Parts: sequence; C-alpha cells; structure tokens
Amino acid sequence: MTDGTIITLISVGVTLLFMLGVPVFLVIGYWVLGMSFLLAMPLDNIGAALADVFTDGFALLAMPLFILTGDLINRSGIARRLSDFAYSCLGWIRGGLAMASLGACGLFAAISGSNSATTATIGSMLHPEMVKGGYDERFSAATAAAGGTVGIIIPPSIIFIVYGFLLNLPISDLFVAGIIPGAMMVGGMMFACFLVCWKNGWGFLIKLSPMRVIKTAVGAWLGFFAIGLVLWGIYTGKFSPTEAAGVTVGFCVIVGFLCLPLHKVMGGRKDADISEKSIGSMLVVQGFSPLELPSITMRSAQITGILAPLIAVSVVMQQMLSVLGAQEIIGNFVTSMGGYYAVLFTSMAIVFVAGMVLESLPVTIILAPILAPIAHSVGIEPVQFAVVFLVGASIGFITPPYGLNLYVASGVTGVPYFRLLRYTLLYLVALIAVWMVVAMVPVLSTALIPHR
Repeated sequence: MTDGTIITLISVGVTLLFMLGVPVFLVIGYWVLGMSFLLAMPLDNIGAALADVFTDGFALLAMPLFILTGDLINRSGIARRLSDFAYSCLGWIRGGLAMASLGACGLFAAISGSNSATTATIGSMLHPEMVKGGYDERFSAATAAAGGTVGIIIPPSIIFIVYGFLLNLPISDLFVAGIIPGAMMVGGMMFACFLVCWKNGWGFLIKLSPMRVIKTAVGAWLGFFAIGLVLWGIYTGKFSPTEAAGVTVGFCVIVGFLCLPLHKVMGGRKDADISEKSIGSMLVVQGFSPLELPSITMRSAQITGILAPLIAVSVVMQQMLSVLGAQEIIGNFVTSMGGYYAVLFTSMAIVFVAGMVLESLPVTIILAPILAPIAHSVGIEPVQFAVVFLVGASIGFITPPYGLNLYVASGVTGVPYFRLLRYTLLYLVALIAVWMVVAMVPVLSTALIPHR
C-alpha cells in the first residue's frame, strides 16, 4: 500500500469521525498521530511542539483573559445595559429590537473578542424578549447567531491575536484594521434584518424618547468606558493586546465587586423597567460578589481548555502539512490563478469552503500561513489580507454544515439547528456583500492604522 493511499485512508477516517460528532481537537489529533507514524516521526516531537506553542507565544495569553472579560461583563450586568441602550436607539424602527440585538452584539464584541460568547450572551438575553415582541423564534435565534460573527472582527479579537502570532504581524494594527469592516458587517446585517421584519410586520414599535436614550446611555457608561479603554490603550501603544486584556479583566472585577453593594443600597431591581429607574440608579450595574468569581473563572477556563489544545494541535497539523508538501500544492494552485484579483478571489473561495466545515481557528492556523505569503507576493497588503481572510472565516460561523454560531444559538434558545437555517440566508448574503466590498477597497482596512 502506497503512502498516498494510507494518507487518503487516514484523512477519510478522521473526516468520518468529524461527521459523527467527534470534537475537532480529537479529529485533528488523530490525523497528526497517524501522520507521525507514517512519516516515522518521534512522538515526543508532538509534545515538544504543543509546549512550544504556549511557552513561546506571549500574545496568546490574551485569549483566556478576553474570554474571562466576556463572562465578567455578562455576569456584572454591563452586557444588559449595552443591549438596553441599543434598543432605546433603534426600537422605534420596524424590527428595532432585532436590530438592537445586532447592535448589542457589536458592542459586546468590542469587549469580549469572542463569537461564541457574543452569540450565547446576546441570544440568551434577547431571544425571549424578541419572541414576546412578536418575532418568529427561528428568526430571533438566527439573528443572535449572525450577530455573533462580528465577535472576531470588531477589536479586541481572539482570532486576530492568533493570526498575528502565526504571521508575525502587529496585533495592535490588526485590531484597528477590524473596526471599519466590523461596523460595516453590523450595518449590513441591520439592513437585512429591517427588510425581513418590514416584509413580515414583526416587532412592536416603541416611541423614540430622548430621555430613554440618555438614561440607557448613562446606564451603559461602564461598557463604553471598557471599550474606550481597550481601544485607546492599544491604538496609542500604551499597552499591548495582552496587557489590554489584563487591564480589562481587572476593570471588570473591580466594577463587579464595587457595584454589588451600591446596587443594593440604591434599591436596584434587576427586573425593573427603565422608565421606573432614576438616572442616578442607572450609574451602577448589578455586579457580583467575590464568592461568584470562582464559578465565573471556571466557566472561562472551560472555554479556554477547549480552544487552547485546538490551537496547539492545529499548529502541529500545519507542520505536518508542510512536511507532506500540502502548502506547496495549495500555493502552486493559487499562484497559477494569475495576478492580484485572481489570487485574492481564489483565496477567498478557499477560506469560504474551509469555513463551511471547520471552525475559524483551524482554518486560520492551517490556511493563513499558506495563503498570506502568496497574497503578499502579488501586492496585497498583509494587514488588509488578514481582515479579508478573517471576515471570510467569520462568515463560516453561520454557514452549514458546521456553523458554530448556529449550534450555539440553537443551544441557548432551544430552537433546533435545522429550523433556524432558513432565516440565516439573508444575513449570509449581506455578510458576503460586505466581504466583497472590504476585499475590493483596501483602505477600509488600513485607514485607521497609525503611520499608514
């Protein structure tokens, strides 16, 4: 039996395991193990490679910290205040609550940097309210899933950290580059949302009240401060993305501890309507006690425990593919397409197809080191290609058959996976349209980067 046949059998075998629901980490791990035996590589090389990923990757320390930030702002009540502000601004438009959930996803993403955390948090908070407001439950679940796609584009972004680590690009530049494309993604999805809601007559309209907007803006000030703190620190170079993650965690912990007693003293009620609250009471959130911190940290650690091994084993897989010559094969194929636009659109097609069956993390770790140098060789600016690459990867979150955000939204809302697919189609079209614009207009990715 030839080596090519064995490689095919191993690849088909792990693909079947993936289709049967085996976790991606184990699927990639089995493939790496099989290739190690085939290539007669010592197994201790795998352990050394896994260890090197984290001992040599200071930037990756930001990943668990931003995941923890997302859980802290959710438990403290900051996320709820951000969603209330978005609704007060958009609730007077047809589909305003659904559009507000998309806006809340953008605001939440600007602190957490995670697609799944964004989908889970906003979906669990606003899905019941959307259903009560007359929206189809399938549409409301699909809206939460689609809104979560901006979680890895609007800075800070966990996947931008991974991309910068792999390609040796300044992570602060990548963060800034994602601001305009991320805002465009939210805007595009809001437009699609408005069309669907206008056609179906969904949503109860509320009166546009300047006082309500002011009160909710005051109530969301801690969220705005956290967003500004992260972006200011990274943009001005006051601290690195890893340090920014640590600062944000510290800020959220202090806010949580201080606001809990203040919220009780002011008689704040979690279920009270905004109209019943004074502006003074809106200044503090519900907070959390020190006794709750271990459970919050444990939840974040569980998510990190899923992502960290996946990053490590995917890096080893990338090395295996390099030994097998896969990078050269893909590189030759993309290069043979021709010049600037041919390489750009071929790369986008490859990322889109890969995103349909893999999570953004392995897609980035496996394909980015192959495609980025080729794109640079034909004149595509590295940071701009990073944004194009990752916007394409984010679209995979709502693209079957994998569609991670669809599974997350299904889990938190109780709507079966296949029932919400119908309402993701228009969001998918809107995101692809924005993706094409970002790819064709490089300045959208580079305009805000200092010294450009």
